[in-house]
Amino acid sequence: MDKTTLTYYNTHAKDFVQGTVAVDFHITQDRFLAQLAAGASILDFGCGSGRDTKYFLEHGFAVEATDGSKELCNLASAYTGISVKQMLFDELEAVEKYDGIWACASILHLAWADLVVVMQKMVRAVKDGGVIYTSFKYGQFTGERNGRFFTDLDEEGLARLLKEVGGLEVKELWITGDVRPCRGEEKWLNVLLTKRCFR
Repeated sequence: MDKTTLTYYNTHAKDFVQGTVAVDFHITQDRFLAQLAAGASILDFGCGSGRDTKYFLEHGFAVEATDGSKELCNLASAYTGISVKQMLFDELEAVEKYDGIWACASILHLAWADLVVVMQKMVRAVKDGGVIYTSFKYGQFTGERNGRFFTDLDEEGLARLLKEVGGLEVKELWITGDVRPCRGEEKWLNVLLTKRCFR
């Protein structure tokens, strides 16, 4: 993630949390959890406010949470009751550790080449047959928007990305409106991916 985006989140952490922490996101959360066994291990990769980590914990899952922003880590730790680790996306080094990885509106802040590398790290970090959820603003834009860097994806862009990443299959793909108040006109590409089993 570039420094401009990290600076944005450190500077606007409280406002960002206030705008996202109370959003009802259970339909997508439950869609992800339905792919996992009870008590499965989840990495909340770029957890932001900690909203989703808290939901997963309350539903009996074993959750590790990370974020690149120190300020968001502090706020999310206080909200979730667990220690949220400050970590940049490219610092993920786990190997077949998680049953699922939740990367909700997080890795979209990476430039294409970095996104490929980080998703390859995610493939390595999830167990065979494991599940990854991620989401991107819908479209083909790449660049800075309102103080943050974005890579937007549509179906064609996602297919090209997954071809470069390798090791993943699309389980479900759907498009939604933004769930935040007054943002419903913004469209999001949501995707559930599974790691191929080669054994």
